[in-house]
Amino acid sequence: MEQNDEKWMKEKRRKGGERRRPGGGRPPFVERRKGKRRKNSSGMVPKEKKNLWKEKRVVFIGCGNMGSALISGILESGLISKDKVLVTDIRPKRLEYIREKEGVSTTEDNREAVEKSDVIVLAVKPQVIGRVLSEIKDVVTGDKVIISIAAGITTGFIEKALGKEVSVVRVMRNTPILVKTGASGLSPGKYAGEQEEAIAEQMMRRVGIVVKVPEEMLDAVTALSGSGPAYIFYIIESLIEAGMEMRLSEDDVRKLVGQTVLGAVRMVMDTGESPQVLRARVTSPGGTTEAALKYLE
Repeated sequence: MEQNDEKWMKEKRRKGGERRRPGGGRPPFVERRKGKRRKNSSGMVPKEKKNLWKEKRVVFIGCGNMGSALISGILESGLISKDKVLVTDIRPKRLEYIREKEGVSTTEDNREAVEKSDVIVLAVKPQVIGRVLSEIKDVVTGDKVIISIAAGITTGFIEKALGKEVSVVRVMRNTPILVKTGASGLSPGKYAGEQEEAIAEQMMRRVGIVVKVPEEMLDAVTALSGSGPAYIFYIIESLIEAGMEMRLSEDDVRKLVGQTVLGAVRMVMDTGESPQVLRARVTSPGGTTEAALKYLE
């Protein structure tokens, strides 16, 4: 093949122009390069939409565990620079912690922070969100985007409390966002468009996966992924107790159970097989696994 390439190039130079190969088509080395490019491109991960946070300033109202996890996620991923992040909280010690950990600016003045920001992340407890909205309503303008991670608080409640047409996106997240493996449901409010929805989605993808659902389905998301970690923790707890009852050391049991659960999850996520199929492969007829499953049923 290399000899053919060399012959083709010599012929081209001799005639001072491009020579068509017998039967048409491109010379072999061009075909090989073309094939190589095609192979490389097929393995590329599709690029995310344009970074909509690049020119934004954001305020996190509340920096508890969830708010702090989001701040860490967007900064570590490079979604936004720390000089464009402002954090508020009623606890001075918490503000000191996030300021030292992430290098962001902090304040106890919600109104001032909202005035300076384009995106407002409501990361406070549901029972205080009414007071926070009342405090900031006069400085929330129609060009701002509000992202709420407060459980159970609807976009309609926020829109009504603010008394104006403002873009609100509601997110139902779960605790694994603390280790950047969260599963979140996302729903836009009445006045939020595709861009506002994408802004919220880009933030949440820094700490896990995101599904977009109608707001009436967020209760189902809450029951499934919001409460779901507790169900899995209960199973893990039970397996650890069972292992210790069989006289394995606690350290060994925790390692075995943790890796077993992780491995099972990876098989579901990576193989594309249904849990029923995977379970059947482990369950030999008349074996101990089948007996244990029947007991659980």
